[in-house]
Amino acid sequence: MKLKDKVAFVTGGSSGIGRGICHAFAKEGASIVFIGLNADKGKRTEQELVDLGCNALYIQADLSDRKVLPSLIERTIEKFGKLDILVNNAHSSKTVTIEETTEEIMDLSLNTGLWATFILMQSALPYLKETQGTVINFASGAGLDGLARQASYAASKEAVRAITRVAANEWGRYGINVNVIAPLANSPGVDEMKETHPNAYDKMLSLIPLRRMGDCEKDIGRVAVFLASSDAEYITGHTLMVDGGTVKAR
Repeated sequence: MKLKDKVAFVTGGSSGIGRGICHAFAKEGASIVFIGLNADKGKRTEQELVDLGCNALYIQADLSDRKVLPSLIERTIEKFGKLDILVNNAHSSKTVTIEETTEEIMDLSLNTGLWATFILMQSALPYLKETQGTVINFASGAGLDGLARQASYAASKEAVRAITRVAANEWGRYGINVNVIAPLANSPGVDEMKETHPNAYDKMLSLIPLRRMGDCEKDIGRVAVFLASSDAEYITGHTLMVDGGTVKAR
């Protein structure tokens, strides 16, 4: 029970990688507040966590609405009295070329990725100081490799990596660890790609040295457990590639 008595806050916890993290955290004893936009998926995941014996709370929220973000942290404190782990996983974007990228498309990516991560980190800081807590942010190989048609997504993800490194340097004196996971896993988006563009999916799979797609809970969630546990308390400011070896760490 590596996370026994710890309280975690996870964005995008209703499905995909976020749901995998919530399941992995629950099995290690954490209490969890998670955010998601789809109420049906959120309630379903909340019940799954409760069935695992987890004290879980789902909150429906749109992370692009900056005004609501501080209140989400406050609700976590009201519910559990503290915060040990902040996981900024959720992100929305559109896949288009640079020429096709509008201000609206860029704003969608920056608001749900960079700005949501930044404001939640600011709002959580006073409570993370009290617990010498952990922040786990999410980046992507799309930013590291500059994948085509990913301008807004890559820009936001690389900005998240930048503020993670700054926070690691600023917050180390409080005993707070701040790290990044760059994952590749069978999220709903990847599953949809497998169904609609099987050739592109097979090509992507062939570029993974381990020749398999990551599992949201077993591969990504378990690494998040490690970073949130005392086992990783001497790691900060690091980008951990959890992608089967696809992108070499920078």
